[in-house]
Amino acid sequence: MNVYIYTLGCRLNQAESEAIADRFSKAGFTLSAAGDADLVIVNSCTVTSKAEQKARRMIRLFARRSEVIVTGCYAQLEADEVSSLSDKVTVFSLKEKASLLTLPGHIRSAVLSGLSLHDAVRSFTERNTDLFAFDASSFEYHSRAYLKIQDGCDNACGYCRTTIARGSSVSLDTDEVVRRARAIEDAGFHEIMLTGVNLTMYDHDGDGLGALVEKLLSSLGSGMRLRLSSMEPDHVDDRLLDTLADYRMQPHFHIPIQSASPAVLRRVGRLYSIDHVQYIIERMRGLKDDPFIACDVITGLPGETDDDFRLTYGFLERNGFAAMHVFPYSPRKGTPLYGARDRVEERVRDERAEELRKLSARHSREYIARQLGRETEVLAEEGDSGTTGNYLKARIALPGGRAAVKGMIYRGIVTSTDPVTVSPCV
Repeated sequence: MNVYIYTLGCRLNQAESEAIADRFSKAGFTLSAAGDADLVIVNSCTVTSKAEQKARRMIRLFARRSEVIVTGCYAQLEADEVSSLSDKVTVFSLKEKASLLTLPGHIRSAVLSGLSLHDAVRSFTERNTDLFAFDASSFEYHSRAYLKIQDGCDNACGYCRTTIARGSSVSLDTDEVVRRARAIEDAGFHEIMLTGVNLTMYDHDGDGLGALVEKLLSSLGSGMRLRLSSMEPDHVDDRLLDTLADYRMQPHFHIPIQSASPAVLRRVGRLYSIDHVQYIIERMRGLKDDPFIACDVITGLPGETDDDFRLTYGFLERNGFAAMHVFPYSPRKGTPLYGARDRVEERVRDERAEELRKLSARHSREYIARQLGRETEVLAEEGDSGTTGNYLKARIALPGGRAAVKGMIYRGIVTSTDPVTVSPCV
């Protein structure tokens, strides 16, 4: 029986999808392309209205030929809407997502006993609410391993539905994080990405993320690289920043800034100053040689004036972010700003977004151009492609045309930037 897993949204969703794929594969299912799948699992996102629109479109498309299970943040908040898309759709709320880890065995038994796939899915009544049950031992879609260490968020940003869907911040026990990381290392992986809904909120009432990273670095071998997913700035402290000096910490960072206007940050409930963001950036660049620093920005947040936007534009231009994920603000049902009366005109919001996308494209070209002639490491993926430590997609040009081994790390020189090519690798 064939299964396809379609993932929208954050790296945490990707990590959870990997664990689900691992369980289906071990139960004897074949992970296939969408067109060949008997069962499609959609791991949805609710961060923007476009993410929900895309989920609805893909769910309808998949349901034309396959049984469909939908989970994730969108399914958590709009279960009835999702269920109404097709009679072939079954919803597993976000809180029940871990149940999908034991679903494969139930389906196999039920189908062997004569039930249709649809009835097999609908007859599954087990509901597992363990947020940290997603402990994959193999990763079907990525060369690096993903390790979920945190879920939920205690912040209440005025535009965000994710907090509503995911609930309060919870953290995986430190010793269990280390145990899982060692198991990943023993399985032969060379890189782990730590993930969470708000990663830097890990154990924020205790020793924090920095202490965990210190323990991981002291527990893992010299060949295991660590990568951090998106880092909310309000809980980035010096202890965490100090860990970046270790060569195993990869020089790729992503900071959700959203705005560089103090007035807008206050208006939407962001709990940091832009001066603190500037300090984080300067420390990262002092600890790593020209790291890839990306950010999220939202244009047209309620109350954003032309002067506020110019503050944001100037901050982004001065800091030369290697990439910017630009989102035009979209009101999200259930959030404090949903009915805001000081919303920015959509035309102005979209024009500002386009300005920032052009700035991002220019900065990305400049950053890539600076890599020419630099030494780097590449984590091999499919074919001759891989990802550098600073998260650039690269072609691996091995001597003699040899094929790269997926999951291995190769050293080399960037000899071309269009496309990024690393050679010779040994």
